[in-house]
Amino acid sequence: MDTLITTLAVWALPVLLAITLHEAAHGYVARYFGDPTAAEAGRITLNPFSHIDPVGTILVPAGILSLSMLLGSSGILFGWAKPVPVNFGRLRNPKSDMLWVAAAGPFMNLLMAFGWAALLKLAISGAAGGYGDALVHMSIAGITINAILIFLNLLPIPPLDGGRIAVSLLPNNLAWRYARLEPWGFPILLALLFSGILAAILSPMLAAFRGLLSMIFSF
Repeated sequence: MDTLITTLAVWALPVLLAITLHEAAHGYVARYFGDPTAAEAGRITLNPFSHIDPVGTILVPAGILSLSMLLGSSGILFGWAKPVPVNFGRLRNPKSDMLWVAAAGPFMNLLMAFGWAALLKLAISGAAGGYGDALVHMSIAGITINAILIFLNLLPIPPLDGGRIAVSLLPNNLAWRYARLEPWGFPILLALLFSGILAAILSPMLAAFRGLLSMIFSF
């Protein structure tokens, strides 16, 4: 039980930041390109409580962590926050601007992954003093969850960010057909998760990304 509580404590802040700032970034970029919907709803904020989904932000990540520990196996940790409302029709150039709004979330996760990597380097160097070990574990958790959210969200499955990017890039006659897959996106994602295909797709990407960070920050 103590190990489970410690693990949840280490992961809580990285998961919370990764998921909520991802959503806030969507809202900020949408406002920049002309859609104030998220701002009007009070969702362009660094306050995580404005973005928390009780199931996706807390129960699902905690459940995956707990199950992984009980079974002694590692799985793909993921979760979600309350989606930031975006009215693509209010964007100045809806189809092209959709790309930047969608890409903002994964880009924020990329920035956070680099931030946690810098913190890990600091912790390993001993500069964190007595908090070094805890900071090492939290930094690794931060890198892991942000890397997962980068590559998971870039999968070209609507309504994931990668799906919206694909719709933005496809010719009009193909884009609207591809967008019609959106109601099936979550069932497709769940099927990939429980079949093990999702882990097979993401694992090489995550390993390569961790290797890149290790090379850049020399840890």
